Amino acid sequence: MSECRILIEGGTGEYEEKKSRFIATLRPVKSIEEATAFIEEMKKRYWDARHNCSAYVIGRNNEITRCSDDGEPSGTAGRPMLEVLCGAQVHDAAVVVTRYFGGTLLGTGGLVRAYTQAVKEGLAGSVTAVERDGLRYLLAFGYGEVDRVLSFLKGRKLTPEQADYGTDVTMEVVVAVEEAEVFVKELTELTAGRVLAEELEKCVFLDQA
Repeated sequence: MSECRILIEGGTGEYEEKKSRFIATLRPVKSIEEATAFIEEMKKRYWDARHNCSAYVIGRNNEITRCSDDGEPSGTAGRPMLEVLCGAQVHDAAVVVTRYFGGTLLGTGGLVRAYTQAVKEGLAGSVTAVERDGLRYLLAFGYGEVDRVLSFLKGRKLTPEQADYGTDVTMEVVVAVEEAEVFVKELTELTAGRVLAEELEKCVFLDQA
């Protein structure tokens, strides 16, 4: 898998159904331990709520998925919450939906709808980015190529991570794996081989575009 969408900044969202309040809180997590600690934190924060249902997805290929109805009828809370995360293709994310009971039973369909919508509202208030596989290159060239190289990078929406203006110019730039071959070919043709592109390492990077 060359890319996946991950949660990088958690948010909150709220949904109300027949005076029951459903408060969704999301947080980035990288392990079961982080997810468990987050869920316990939310249970302590909202200790007076009727339910604190949860779901989380960890790993690029959803290697770890868990959900809990926390006392709601089986399948009406945790599973729908997990399905929202998976449906949005968001990874490394945990969500807790806190319910304050409004006095009216919602029924199975109402609960599924409420927990689903609460997570959607929480996602809308969060920040995600695409984590992509990349290759880091070291570009080396003379000062006469600076404007041409910078224009080329700008056209590809690439920003050098490091630049050293010494005897010659060197820059490090990360390119998506699937674009790397074309990147090197076009840069070489543009500068008639006057820019040396040395592959340094494989890496991952975040694309918030």
